Amino acid sequence: MLPAVIDIEASGFGRESYPIEVGVVLPDGKSCCYLIKPDSNWTYWDGEAEQVHGISRELLFQKGAEPRQVAMELNDLLGGTKVYTDAWSFDLSWLGKLYNIAEITQLYSLESLRSLMSERQSELWQETKDSVMQEFNLTRHRASADARILQETLRRLHLEI
Repeated sequence: MLPAVIDIEASGFGRESYPIEVGVVLPDGKSCCYLIKPDSNWTYWDGEAEQVHGISRELLFQKGAEPRQVAMELNDLLGGTKVYTDAWSFDLSWLGKLYNIAEITQLYSLESLRSLMSERQSELWQETKDSVMQEFNLTRHRASADARILQETLRRLHLEI
């Protein structure tokens, strides 16, 4: 059984950055993606990060959900489970900002994908991930697509070894 995997796109990579999109792929392969409308206290924006993920601040204000709504929906979807990420420290910080501004408690835990891999699997990670990315031919760097790539990479690593 594959684990739930989460990926987060953010306004940048500095201390002032905040989550703008959360993508989740569940063990059964179902995926969910949430654009997040920036809170009035979230003003930092890195144009280089926007070039990577392709999400404009304007799009977030037009289509994004309120942080509290996203936090509650993630709790409903993931509550009581372990969710895995390839960028644990960044994603932990961004989820912390989301739940802090929403003023609710996060009801799931975040773990590193590395904790599910042997040393040999860790060595093969990037090569396998590159292969998955090429095969899936995903041109957008978006949260739900990235989460799916991570989950499939992990699946292949566990099949190969």
